Amino acid sequence: MVDSLGVAVVGFGWMGRVHTQAYSRVLHHYPRLGLRPELVMVAEEVPGRAEEAAAQFGFASTTRNWRDVAADPRVRAVSITAPNFLHREIGVAMAEAGKHIWIEKPVGLSAEDARAVADAAGKAGVHSAVGFNYRNAPAVEAARALIASGEIGTVTHVRIRLFSDYAAHPEGALTWRYEKERGGSGVLGDLASHGVDLARYLLGDIASLTADTAIFVPERARPTGATAGHSRASGGELGPVENEDYVNCLLRFASGARGVLEACRVSVGEQNNYGFEVHGTKGAVFWDFRRMNEFGVSRGTGYQDQPVSTVYVGPGDGEFGAFQPGAANAMGYDDLKVVEAHRFLRSVAEGTSYGATLADAVHSAVVLDAMARSAETGAWVSL
Repeated sequence: MVDSLGVAVVGFGWMGRVHTQAYSRVLHHYPRLGLRPELVMVAEEVPGRAEEAAAQFGFASTTRNWRDVAADPRVRAVSITAPNFLHREIGVAMAEAGKHIWIEKPVGLSAEDARAVADAAGKAGVHSAVGFNYRNAPAVEAARALIASGEIGTVTHVRIRLFSDYAAHPEGALTWRYEKERGGSGVLGDLASHGVDLARYLLGDIASLTADTAIFVPERARPTGATAGHSRASGGELGPVENEDYVNCLLRFASGARGVLEACRVSVGEQNNYGFEVHGTKGAVFWDFRRMNEFGVSRGTGYQDQPVSTVYVGPGDGEFGAFQPGAANAMGYDDLKVVEAHRFLRSVAEGTSYGATLADAVHSAVVLDAMARSAETGAWVSL
């Protein structure tokens, strides 16, 4: 007998759709989960959008007010995919209402916001998941295990990159993403947050850092209507871009390893160029999100001129076996969110946390705040 769990989605832009699809698919890949997510309610303030979601995915109820979700006893778990400036208010309210929380990063505008949601969840005894989906890639999990095994020796340095062109067009609309009051940081919260999580997931805690940021597209046109994703706008009133397009950061890990993290949202010619290169005293491991299901490994006793081999992940790596029967069959981005949904729902079912949680979001937010302080002062910041 599989118990049902009433779930709701707050904010139905692209990410709200991704969460909903993950709920719909999770039992296809994890039939022994023990919980069946039931789509109870969708909340979206844009007129008509919630109704469209209900018609397509089968939500039982719709609302334009997220507070209706907090008050509904049918809802036991909530996906929070609204804009960043709403994360703290919604997250705290949902936790206080006893709802388990699956929330997208960066969980508010600051470490203070992330802590507030985490504290509320802790006091309420609810479980959480946070959208650090790249750590869910089987190749990343395999790379982490390889590093931990010592096969590449002691890690000496890492380079993490997150380059994208989603904001490169000068006609990209001046949405909440580019305003400090509603978006908080720019590429720090959007992309560098993933990089920070990957750095900590692979190599452990960051001890200190120094960072530099820049705005390369200083003005954008204000949109005249509702937007979703990265819409374009032309002819509207121009307004200033208030948060950073680019960041580079030098990292010192508690282990003694060094790192470079670089992220940009206006990189012409770069489409989701995300990845890492981890070097050790005996070898190295490489991963590129655009070739998500493989990673490069250099290991052995050769040191100089030691070759790099390509490894295709298979059913023994991470959650690959829940999706594909044999190595080199491809998984995609949406599959990573299904993994995330499974770990969230399993946490609820078993009472033990699996996957990235609000505690991880707080760690990431602390590092992001330190990057922002360093960029302002030009100094190294200890964590």
